[in-house]
Amino acid sequence: MAVFTGTTRGGSEWTPEFIESINHKNCIGCGRCYKVCPRDVFELVERDEIEDLEEGGEDWEEDGFDDDVVYVMSIADKEDCIGCAACSRVCPKDCHSHATLEIAA
Repeated sequence: MAVFTGTTRGGSEWTPEFIESINHKNCIGCGRCYKVCPRDVFELVERDEIEDLEEGGEDWEEDGFDDDVVYVMSIADKEDCIGCAACSRVCPKDCHSHATLEIAA
């Protein structure tokens, strides 16, 4: 399969990398990705609300998060990502995973 690519204004080939996931264990909820994102891709949520962490059986009390309300970033609308990867460049904890978009040739 071919990878979706575009062309910059200067004529260079550019391959966008779209958001796939956020490592909630490393996220500190700083909001930098939210602020830099030109679309409404992210939202700040309580760590307890994240279903994949609850399903994984993580015990946050062992990590020191027993009584505190801890906020982390979550993907609100993955389909609205434009592939600029600005979120990944500003993240101090390297929490974002991106992937190229494969298309049928």
